[in-house]
Amino acid sequence: MNQIAEQVLWSVLGFLSGSIPFAIWLGRLAGKGDVRQMGDGNPGATNVLRAAGWRWGAAAMVLDFFKGAIPVGLAYFFARLSGWGLVLVALTPVAGHIWSPWLGWRGGKAVAATFGIWSGLTVGAGPTILGLLLGVAFSTLTSSGWAVLLAFLAYGAFIWQTYTGVNPEFMWVWLGNLALLGWTHRSELTSPPSLRPSILTASRKILGRAGEDSHEAMDNK
Repeated sequence: MNQIAEQVLWSVLGFLSGSIPFAIWLGRLAGKGDVRQMGDGNPGATNVLRAAGWRWGAAAMVLDFFKGAIPVGLAYFFARLSGWGLVLVALTPVAGHIWSPWLGWRGGKAVAATFGIWSGLTVGAGPTILGLLLGVAFSTLTSSGWAVLLAFLAYGAFIWQTYTGVNPEFMWVWLGNLALLGWTHRSELTSPPSLRPSILTASRKILGRAGEDSHEAMDNK
C-alpha cells in the first residue's frame, strides 16, 4: 500500500470512529430516549450525564475518548504516520464527532474526542495538561465555550514548548483542533468572557485588603 492510500485509509477509519454516536446509543440503552432533548441539545456525554446519571455519563465520556484515541494512536505509533498525513488523520475523529453521518451530519462539541486524539499522539502528557487547564478555566469563567477555547489556547503553548522540536506537525494538529472547537462552541463565544461571581468577590476582597495595607503603610511613614 502506498503512502497516500494509507493516509486515506486511516483518515476514513478515524472519521468513521469519531462519528459513532455513543451518547445517543447509551441514552436509549439507559431508557432515557434521545439525549439531544436535554441541556444544550448536543449528542455528548454531558447530556447523557444529565439524563441518566454519572455512570452512564462516564461511560459515554470514556467511549467518546477512545473513539479518538484508538485510531490516532494506531496510526501514529503502529502505522508510523507523520507529517501532513498525520495531521489529517489526527483531526478526522474530531470532525467525525462534529459532523456524524449517522446523525444527519450533525454532532457534538468534541471535547472528549479532543482528549482522545491527544492521548493517541502524546499518551498521558497532553490530556493531563489539557485537563488541568480546563479545570482552571471552568472554575473561573462562566461560559463553557470560553473556558474550552482559552484553555486550549494555553494548551498550544505546552505543545509548542514540548513537541515542536521532534513533531512539528503537532502544532498544525493543535491549530486545526482549535478551529474545530471554536466552531462547535461558536454560539457561546458571541459574548465576551466573564469571571464567576465567586472569583470576582474574592478578587475584590484581595484588592480591598491590599488597598488597606497600602494606606496603613503610608500612614506609618
